[in-house]
Amino acid sequence: MCKLNMLRVSALTVTLLLSTFSLAGEGDFGLPIKVDSQSNFFDGKTKTSIFKRDVKITQGSLEILADEVEVIAGLGDGKEVFIARGNPARYSQKLDDGSNISAAANEIKYEVANRTLTLTGDAELNQDSSLVKGESISFNMELEQLIAESSDTSTGGVTAIFQPDTLRKKQSEEKKQADQEKDKQP
Repeated sequence: MCKLNMLRVSALTVTLLLSTFSLAGEGDFGLPIKVDSQSNFFDGKTKTSIFKRDVKITQGSLEILADEVEVIAGLGDGKEVFIARGNPARYSQKLDDGSNISAAANEIKYEVANRTLTLTGDAELNQDSSLVKGESISFNMELEQLIAESSDTSTGGVTAIFQPDTLRKKQSEEKKQADQEKDKQP
């Protein structure tokens, strides 16, 4: 019974957190995807590439940084799957409302066709001052849906941290002031 209540609370918490997340940069998805690295291996038969060392994927404001990225392109153009691995691999993107979203995990899987990020291993997703942490997080950028899971009950399972609007507004104002000060400096 306690476990069922904890699952209900986790589901409610994640649902509430989603209300703070905004749509990912829609304009980004129509742009080309660029991959930079120190090393690249391509298998023409399986249409799979492995990029290693200092890998950076960009698509507009979307950015993924990793130690290694596997690109599976066998399903055709626009249906590629990017699997980024690192300690941790990192994702960031500017949202349509101007705010930033970022994530980190041992593995980040980006499915281009359905605009989904799957974070596995010490996963966390941040927007403004709100945070979701768990063993794994699936985030559909288009539908604004998030599922966070954890099988480790010793760490409390899924953690979600919400910041009140007043605190977010204060932090936003402080950031604007800092940016203005920076712009004034020669």
